Amino acid sequence: MADAAVHGTRRVLVAADKFKGSLTAVQVAERVTGGLRRVVPDLEVEALPVADGGDGTVDAAVAAGFERREVRVAGPLGDEVTAAFALRGDTAVVEMAEASGLQRLPAGVFAPLTASTYGSGELLRAALDAGARTIVFGVGGSATTDGGAGMLSALGARFLDADGQPVPPGGGGLAELADADLSGLDRRLGSVELVLASDVDNPLTGPKGAAAVYGPQKGASPDAVETLDAALAHFAKVLEGAVGARAAEYAASPGAGAAGGVGYGALLLGARFRAGIEVMLDVLGFAPALRRASLVITGEGSLDEQTLHGKAPAGVAAAARAAGKEVVAVCGRLALEPEVLGRVGIRRAYALTQFEPDVSRCIADAGPILERVAERIARDLLL
Repeated sequence: MADAAVHGTRRVLVAADKFKGSLTAVQVAERVTGGLRRVVPDLEVEALPVADGGDGTVDAAVAAGFERREVRVAGPLGDEVTAAFALRGDTAVVEMAEASGLQRLPAGVFAPLTASTYGSGELLRAALDAGARTIVFGVGGSATTDGGAGMLSALGARFLDADGQPVPPGGGGLAELADADLSGLDRRLGSVELVLASDVDNPLTGPKGAAAVYGPQKGASPDAVETLDAALAHFAKVLEGAVGARAAEYAASPGAGAAGGVGYGALLLGARFRAGIEVMLDVLGFAPALRRASLVITGEGSLDEQTLHGKAPAGVAAAARAAGKEVVAVCGRLALEPEVLGRVGIRRAYALTQFEPDVSRCIADAGPILERVAERIARDLLL
């Protein structure tokens, strides 16, 4: 699109993800809107905070008009926490990190072998109780590596040791698994469309599996990673005896290793795997908002190599480019060259560090600095 066309833009769509540790996606949209309107007071701005299925997904859905529902569920260590899901009509958005995420652990505490997804299963059950017929299950940011065993238990499955007792919670406990019984799963799951929304496509086990790739982020030592990977492989093997060959097929499927293997549990429930940002753009009503816009502003905390692999800005840019719309990005830190950004459909990126070189100040004062960034975008593209 030629510069002249961009300079004529009078309606902007702000569709950015969170700046993790600094600003929620809603706050990013508010700050960008404020900065734009300081330069162009009568500018039409539509805010559509986005998420890719990880933490912040429920907040994005609520910002798009879903109703926030809160429920008491088990946290990753078994203590009760208040978690939320989002509901609009008969569609629910459930974010596993709300119940089983790293943010639910005490500061500095990790539990790679014992953290459980039981609360995520309770969240899914609450969505069923609320009448949901379509459930978007966003996974990411988990504290867990239990293959979804806790989640399945909360929904009626039984996982027993050689003495007929329930195995201990967490991925480590799966090493003691002798028998799996899925016959007691909530029957409502059979009539619900369950969508597994994730930004990763890892299998359950192996060098690219849940434990090897993501275990260290959750505090797993090399020995613990080896223990967890073996336990997850054993889990899948025992499940073959319970549900047949599809247990092994699902273990090797894209997305099975998402969020410590909770993707595997979701696939066992009949979930359909889709890229998280694609699902969320559909659910949030991105297409009609895009049609109304002339310029799209996307972004996230760090634009880097991970952005290119299913993160929100890349998904937003791809959809906008397909619609012939100009896209610029805002971020805290920029680690991609202009030609790489161009390949994913982002014309230009504006980083907080370009305005404030001190990274600690960028994190602490992200909001005001982002407003200055938005003022620059307005001067560059909208006057």
